[in-house]
Amino acid sequence: NTDLISTSGYDCIVQRTNEGRKSCKEFEDFLKDRAAIEERYGKDLVSLSKKKPCGQTELNTLKRALDNFKMQVENIGQSHIQLAQTLREEAKKIEDFREKQKFHRKKVELIMDAIHKTRNLQFKKTLEAKRLYEQRCRDKDEAEQAVHRNANLVTQKQQEKLFVKLAQTKTALEDSDRVYQMNVAAVEKIREEWQNEHIKACEFFESQECERITYFRNALWLHVNQLSQQCVKNDECYEEVRKSLEMCSIEKDIQCFVNIHKTGTFPPTPVTYENYYNTQKNSGSGRNQAPASGMGRRPQLPVPSSGSGLAEAAAGHLCPAPPGLAEACRVLPYQTNATS
Repeated sequence: NTDLISTSGYDCIVQRTNEGRKSCKEFEDFLKDRAAIEERYGKDLVSLSKKKPCGQTELNTLKRALDNFKMQVENIGQSHIQLAQTLREEAKKIEDFREKQKFHRKKVELIMDAIHKTRNLQFKKTLEAKRLYEQRCRDKDEAEQAVHRNANLVTQKQQEKLFVKLAQTKTALEDSDRVYQMNVAAVEKIREEWQNEHIKACEFFESQECERITYFRNALWLHVNQLSQQCVKNDECYEEVRKSLEMCSIEKDIQCFVNIHKTGTFPPTPVTYENYYNTQKNSGSGRNQAPASGMGRRPQLPVPSSGSGLAEAAAGHLCPAPPGLAEACRVLPYQTNATS
């Protein structure tokens, strides 16, 4: 700036450094909040896998797959908790970086503030010396004009007074001129010192800004890499579940159930009709004689064709087992519930 005491350029740079520090703080807070979310999520997953039942009555291969699934959910929860800790560590690194830059920048700002104060004070003193010098010049000019103007109009004594005043104004002028020149020299020296310090400060702030942008960029890159790695870990856990599901065999699980709960290998024998009177007659005569054909026996009930016949057979009605039931009884443990 052409104005010596202006700090607009320097203020603009300082404002930029403050904005950069604010950006780092915002990203730091973002990581802390993300870490809190990851930790809560991870703890909820761990709690879910430990407390919530998931197919606890299943058997054999499917049970192993479900157990593996719950274990992997817990592993994923633990990995999210670990990610939360990693994010907190990254946030702490950013905080340390931000504070380190602030510490070094503060020293430069103190130097610049001091030299700005000295420069401005000396500049004001120089302006005051210039004003006094110009006033002494005017006083001397007025004294000379008074001497020439009143040379033939005043007495000798008055003329001597004018000469004394003129001499005094010349002496005051010389003194003010010397002070003015000294202040100009001093302010010029301070201006050169300030300009050198200003250049150093600008170079320092530029270096800090390059370092901050580089660090910020790398921190963000690292953050997304950590999230990608978390996705990879999750996918690895899910792959373990998929592998266990590939090992799941429907036939083996059914056979496992049959082996555990089987009640026998043969179905019940058919229930036959026994005529009460024939039984009494046989017991009374003491002989086992077959009844006459067509006398004293009821005809056998027909075999039901619908599924309701299975329930009647299970309830003890007089009907033989339908085709295929004997084979089914070798598989199902409870024949009385087969039809339901």
